[in-house]
Amino acid sequence: MLRLLGILLTVLFAIATAIVVWPQFFQLEQTFPFAQIVAVRGVVLAAFLAIAVLSLLMLFARPLRGFAASILIVALVGAAATGAIGAMRGFGTGSLPEKTDASVRVLTWNTAGEAVSAETIADAILTREVDVVTLPETAESVGERIAVMLREQGHPMWVHHVQFGDVENGPQAWETTILISPDLGDYSVIQSSEDGSSNTSSVPSAVIMPVSGSGPTIVAVHAVAPRVEAMERWQSDLEWIADQCPQGDFIIAGDFNATLDHMAALGVGGGDMGYCRDAASRTGTGITGTWPADYPELIGAPIDHVMATQNWNPTGSLVLDAAGSDHRALVVQLDPAAD
Repeated sequence: MLRLLGILLTVLFAIATAIVVWPQFFQLEQTFPFAQIVAVRGVVLAAFLAIAVLSLLMLFARPLRGFAASILIVALVGAAATGAIGAMRGFGTGSLPEKTDASVRVLTWNTAGEAVSAETIADAILTREVDVVTLPETAESVGERIAVMLREQGHPMWVHHVQFGDVENGPQAWETTILISPDLGDYSVIQSSEDGSSNTSSVPSAVIMPVSGSGPTIVAVHAVAPRVEAMERWQSDLEWIADQCPQGDFIIAGDFNATLDHMAALGVGGGDMGYCRDAASRTGTGITGTWPADYPELIGAPIDHVMATQNWNPTGSLVLDAAGSDHRALVVQLDPAAD
């Protein structure tokens, strides 16, 4: 009886391991609780290693030796698979290559209201020579202060903004602010983003198009978090974001509240979200956690992204210190792809 119980537990553990490592295969990557578990692959890896160590200790108990050996093998396979996925996407904090005249640098930072000062954001923009900035949970007034500082330093940027609700002094989670260098041309937020007729469900995103029709369309993203009571809205937000990246010239950046695993069914033509490809995972920082910032990078969730269509080649990415926010910032360099 004990042997049959051991076999049953081993089989169940093997099934659970397969689901946790690759929920996409079972179409469970957007289902509670697997969506939450796969978001923190560093924690999953640590859990598999802990189970492996416990199994090693159980090997010293003769009656449990067969069961312990089976669990050990499954745990090591799970750890190896999780580690391999992490290695392919990248565990590092990254770096940026030398910027060329054709390069575009994009910064995204959920600032948690004014937890990050305008001065700190302006300094990050200047230091990294950023051209496009998306700031979920940031008021327009903060963006304007940043723009004034940048102008005084010879780095002018235009401020764009969307907001849900008309409540004065409402929470900055209802706002998203975008700054774009005039070197990219004149831009304007489309009407459906401003009036909310086509947008993410609970916190605002924005589609900003070049007025001249020349240049990339910028999509500033803020999806709702996948809490138990918000799973359907979260899934709808991810579908909306993917729809904003058809074929063409698009850059999308922001707080997706989702990792690459959650996007498995949303990519088209080699993209991760629609036709857009994730920059961090192609430049060595795809597993580095951007939230929550008070956790080490390796056990956080990489939910902040910069993505672009295939006319852009990601050549570097850098995860920055949170400086008071609950999110780390992400800077990406995009260079025109070779024809």
